[in-house]
Amino acid sequence: MGAVLLGLVVAACFGSGDFVGGVASSRASTPGVLLVSQAASAVGALALACTVHGRAQPADVLLGAAAGACNVLGLAFLYGALARHSAGVVAPVAAMVGAGVPVAWGFVRGERPSALVIVGVLAAVAAGGLITFGPGGAKSGGRVAGGTWRAVAAGAGLGVSLVLFDQTGHRSGQWPVLAARVTAAAGAAVVCTVLAQRSSVRVPRRGIGALACGAGALDVAATALLVVAVRRELLVVVAPLASLGPAFTVLWAWKLQGERLHRWQVAGLLSGLVGLALLSSG
Repeated sequence: MGAVLLGLVVAACFGSGDFVGGVASSRASTPGVLLVSQAASAVGALALACTVHGRAQPADVLLGAAAGACNVLGLAFLYGALARHSAGVVAPVAAMVGAGVPVAWGFVRGERPSALVIVGVLAAVAAGGLITFGPGGAKSGGRVAGGTWRAVAAGAGLGVSLVLFDQTGHRSGQWPVLAARVTAAAGAAVVCTVLAQRSSVRVPRRGIGALACGAGALDVAATALLVVAVRRELLVVVAPLASLGPAFTVLWAWKLQGERLHRWQVAGLLSGLVGLALLSSG
C-alpha cells in the first residue's frame, strides 16, 4: 500500500508540474520557461542531496547526468506540445510512451510481470489510438499529428531518464538527482543561447516566472520520490504508477481552463488509466 501511495504522489507531482509548465509556456517562450524551471529544480535537488545521506560513485553521477539530459529533452517537447495542443491528447500519449520504455527495459533485464500486466499493456496501446482518433484529428490535421509526435518524443525522453535512474546505486542517495538537474539546467541554458542567436528569448518575469519555478519544484520533488520508489519496487510497477500523472494534468486543464474532450478521447483516456492501473496492480 505504501508503494502505491508513493507512486500516486509521484504522479500528482509530475502531472501538476506538467500542467503548470504548459501554462507558463503558453504565456512566455518555452525555452525561457524551461530555463527557469530547471534552474529551480537544480536548487531544490542541491538541498535534497545535502539533506539525504548518500555516497555516490562516479558511475552514479554519470548516470544521473545522462538521465538529466534525456529529461530536459523530454520536458522541452512536452512543454512545447502542451502550449500548442490539447492536454487531453499530449499528456496521455506521453504517458503511454513514458511507461512503455521502462516496462520494456524491465522485460529485457529479466522482470516477468503477470498476465494482468500484459492486459494493461494492451489497454495502453489501444488508448494511444483512441486519443488521437476522431473529428478533432480530421479538423486539425497537422496540428493533432504534430502534438502526437511531440508527445511521443517527450515520453521517450522521460522514459529513458527513468531507466537511467534505475541503474544508479541504492546508496547514492539523491546525488544522481542533483547531477540530473544540473545537467538539465545546463542543457536548457545551451538551448536558450542557441535560440537567442535566431530570435529573442526572454526569461519569464513576475507571475510567469513563479509558475516556471513551481513547475521546477514539482518536477524535482517527483524525481526524488521516483528514485526512492524505483529502489523499492520493480521498474514495471513503478513506471506505470508514475505515468498516471496525465490524469492530474487533464484534471487541472478541465477544472481551471474548461478544456473539453471528444468522446473518443475520453474513451482513450479512460482506457489508458485502466491500462496503467492494471499494470501497477499486476
